[in-house]
Amino acid sequence: MNKKMGYQWNLRLLMASRDMFATSDLVPLLAERGVNLSREQVYRMVTQPPQRLSMDTLVALCDILGCTPNDLIEVTVVNAQVRKTAGGDAGPAAAVDAPRSRIRRPGTSG
Repeated sequence: MNKKMGYQWNLRLLMASRDMFATSDLVPLLAERGVNLSREQVYRMVTQPPQRLSMDTLVALCDILGCTPNDLIEVTVVNAQVRKTAGGDAGPAAAVDAPRSRIRRPGTSG
């Protein structure tokens, strides 16, 4: 069986929880961290899930928002599996959620 993976991009939600409502607010904060993106690029990154994201940008966003990559990106399984029931009928199974990833920093335990 193949799994189709998806993800939820939470940048806009995290920004709002920190009273950041204008996408242009991120431009100078990213630039301070060496990530130079245009206002249009930042707008697209906030309003649409990015298909590609540099590690430098991801790290800068985590620093700005005081979060981890797990907070920004929620991994999900998007396909529903079909399984046979006890009566032999095939029916859709509930979507399966992937376990959350854990990122451990060197020198820490847990």
